[in-house]
Amino acid sequence: EVHLVESGGDLVQAGGSLRLACAASGFSSDNYNVAWFRQVSGKERKELLCIDRDDGTTYCTDSVKGRFTISSDDTRNTVYLQMNNLKPEDTAVYYCAGTYRGFTTRPYEYDYWGQGTQVTVSS
Repeated sequence: EVHLVESGGDLVQAGGSLRLACAASGFSSDNYNVAWFRQVSGKERKELLCIDRDDGTTYCTDSVKGRFTISSDDTRNTVYLQMNNLKPEDTAVYYCAGTYRGFTTRPYEYDYWGQGTQVTVSS
């Protein structure tokens, strides 16, 4: 059974940095991707941020490229989201999610989700 557990969320001042971690376990093969999404309070939509791909490459959306980077340890048991120059509009619950469906930006194509970690950026 796949389990994803996020950690690292915190209250930080604007301009600061945080590193989130996603502990991943239970994947039955190496052909999975792990992505970071976020959801702003009161909004239904989950926004894709970055994807750690099974071919060793990464992808981040233009909205966070240059500020956020995704990486993983050698075993891909932990996937990190490094967030720099944080802004108040980055305040959200951050989720990691996993999929065997290949490269996809659609939240509904991710079958496994963590419980989320709160990031709050004060101005």
